[in-house]
Amino acid sequence: MSKKGYWIAMIDVRDPGAYKNYIEANAKAFAKYGAKFPVRAGRYTNPEGPTGNRHVVVEFSSYETALACYESPEYQEALKFRLAASTGHFVIVEGA
Repeated sequence: MSKKGYWIAMIDVRDPGAYKNYIEANAKAFAKYGAKFPVRAGRYTNPEGPTGNRHVVVEFSSYETALACYESPEYQEALKFRLAASTGHFVIVEGA
């Protein structure tokens, strides 16, 4: 059985209006690849220093699916909006 794959993002949204375009655009890729959101921009505390103002964990059925979603034409189109409206840290990781 494959281990799940995750996207983990700590993002600092500079332009909330423009970031909404990213959220709308990424829905197509996330639906296609079966993404689930255990964490999506809820309350947070950052006791060890700044981590951005938006935090997201996206779960996929496998690490390979997580990579495929990121590399998909649908997500790459959406990514342009995120990069224009925010900065941050992003990683794709295999689950335990």
